[in-house]
Amino acid sequence: MLRDRYSVDPLFMEILELTGITIDPELVEIDRILEDDEIFQRVKHDLSQRHPKTLITGRNSTPVEVIIRQLAVKHLYDWSYEDTFQFVNDSLVLRWFCRVYLHPVCTDKTLLRWANLIQPETLKLFNERLSTIACELKLTRGRKLRTDGTVVETNIHHPTDSSLLADGVRVLSRLVKQAKTVLQDTAQLTAETFRDRNRSARNAARRIYEGTRRRSEAAKAGVQETYRHLVHITQKSVGQAKQVLAVLEDRRDKQAQKLKASLEQFIPRVEQVIAQTKRRVFESEKVPASEKIVSIFEPHTDIICRGKANKPVEFGHKVWLDEAEGCIVSDYRILEGNPSDKNQWQPSLDHHVELFGRPPYRPVPTGECIPPPTKPTLRRSASKE
Repeated sequence: MLRDRYSVDPLFMEILELTGITIDPELVEIDRILEDDEIFQRVKHDLSQRHPKTLITGRNSTPVEVIIRQLAVKHLYDWSYEDTFQFVNDSLVLRWFCRVYLHPVCTDKTLLRWANLIQPETLKLFNERLSTIACELKLTRGRKLRTDGTVVETNIHHPTDSSLLADGVRVLSRLVKQAKTVLQDTAQLTAETFRDRNRSARNAARRIYEGTRRRSEAAKAGVQETYRHLVHITQKSVGQAKQVLAVLEDRRDKQAQKLKASLEQFIPRVEQVIAQTKRRVFESEKVPASEKIVSIFEPHTDIICRGKANKPVEFGHKVWLDEAEGCIVSDYRILEGNPSDKNQWQPSLDHHVELFGRPPYRPVPTGECIPPPTKPTLRRSASKE
């Protein structure tokens, strides 16, 4: 059952007072902001969706207040989930800040599961609420607006056609191997269906890597032939996975349904890798970035070129940030694909006017963003709305 908070522990407060520890003023101010009930209720609504009856039945869970504050500490100090658990567990000040008192601290894995329930819309509203509180505390008045973009890279290896094909064979072979234990009594499948082609794919990928480092015509021809062999291996793995998937369709046990969902997820991705490899390697076609997949594990990853000398191509997502005076991040947007910076100024200005009720007196766009209009123009655009 999801709880709101722990009751204040008089013994813990007495221990904290006797130690005479000075609490960081920054933590004191953040503590006051996190007392906001609107933020609390929005996060609680997301956490309550973990199970259908999370709010009314089951054993007592980590309180909502503790989860919010532990996540705040994690982001404040840029700790990992493991470090957050360790440092909060060892610190009286952080136990007070997180409202844990003398209770067990939420472990790193549990905190991660709770954090994954918080929706992007809630984080967006959370940030807007913080901007509103900053206005109420007169930390910012919306007189300045600075906009800039950055790239948050996805945690993937550098994508090549051969490595993606090898990844596909490895994942499908693992899933088929797991399905073998579930489908032991099935006469529809032969030993060939469960053949592990992972080593063959790995060796082929290594030969391709070694061949691409040579510049001779013979090496190029060898790479082409090895690519054909690797694509053939991958197609065979996909065929095996489809046979297993067809048999799993009739099974209703939990493990079979889990394997079925994984196969339905990865088979189309591996087929897309095969298709783009054929187009690029065999047909010498320039595949558009929007039609490429650069990771079968993170298929949402975009290919971003920003003209940086030390990193011409980045793999991840482009994020656009708006900052008001007082170092308040008033808005952020995750952009799809690799749009030009020139088109980002107007959405930033519109959101600033909506949030603060007036245009900025000092707009500071950066990069290729279109230079801001003059102050009278800004006032006219705001008055029209």
